[in-house]
Amino acid sequence: MQRREFLGLSIAAGLSVAGLAGCSGSGPLRFGIHPWVGYEPLYLADDFNWLPDTVALVPGTSAKNSMDGLVAGTLDGAALTLDETIRLCSRGLDLVAVAVADVSAGADVLMVKPSITELGALKGHRIAVELDGVSGIMLFKILELAGLGQKDVTKVDLPVSQHAQAWSRGEVDACVCYEPTASMIENAGGVRLFDSSDIPETIFDVLVVTREAADRNPRAVRDLVSGHFRGLQHLVRSMHDSVYRIATRQGISPDEVRAALASVMLPDLAANQRYLRVAGAIENMAESLSLLMLAEGMIDQKPGIQRLSDPSFLPARIL
Repeated sequence: MQRREFLGLSIAAGLSVAGLAGCSGSGPLRFGIHPWVGYEPLYLADDFNWLPDTVALVPGTSAKNSMDGLVAGTLDGAALTLDETIRLCSRGLDLVAVAVADVSAGADVLMVKPSITELGALKGHRIAVELDGVSGIMLFKILELAGLGQKDVTKVDLPVSQHAQAWSRGEVDACVCYEPTASMIENAGGVRLFDSSDIPETIFDVLVVTREAADRNPRAVRDLVSGHFRGLQHLVRSMHDSVYRIATRQGISPDEVRAALASVMLPDLAANQRYLRVAGAIENMAESLSLLMLAEGMIDQKPGIQRLSDPSFLPARIL
């Protein structure tokens, strides 16, 4: 299971959108979205009809739905992690990041047995990790910080949804995971040794569109981004209402929503302007991740991402 699936797979059934036919020049911007707390501002914007007819959210259950739609040409954009964006760019898609939805600030966690008290002690141990996902990026960063090589640990490639079972069967000594799996493992005796707050501004979720869509329909892209910030404004100013809307939509408790929100940073307009500037955090991290992913065989070729960010679609101010 992709990390972005873990909160409420029921959202996909709740949005009313047009059919999934191929994009047309005169139609709305078709934007793929799937359940993840960092994407909730767009869901809230849809709840309140703050997205005009120029934008059509196309719901899915995972990032794979959005990535497949972009490859097939049935989507003009999608909400994705930065590494997912890099994967698509390495396959020849020309994508541009027009907003940063969230930054992981503890959402991604390394759970270990109590006997493992420092990162260097991972040597020789079995680590559950979903290599084809954000947890794979997280593990490579952890090993880099620990001064360990790939051969110093045994990687057990499993979907994060299976980590708790592997832990209970004694098949692994550590897991790179996220909620609710992290809490399951903690309840089974695991210890949180490291999380994404220890590597700030590394794991990003971004709103991306194809370069062709950005050039063809810039107004729709601006409407999309403005809708995101209007939803974010409601989330911040009306937290109680937002939490209960999210909980109802996702089928989880308000406390679980609050915990999920506490594990990410939702950048405001000023932060987005900083992240998306030329040679800013997004482009610098994309370059770093591209080199890492290429070295680890996660992509076949380094994508051309010199102009990945475009802050021109950000609103001048939030109404």
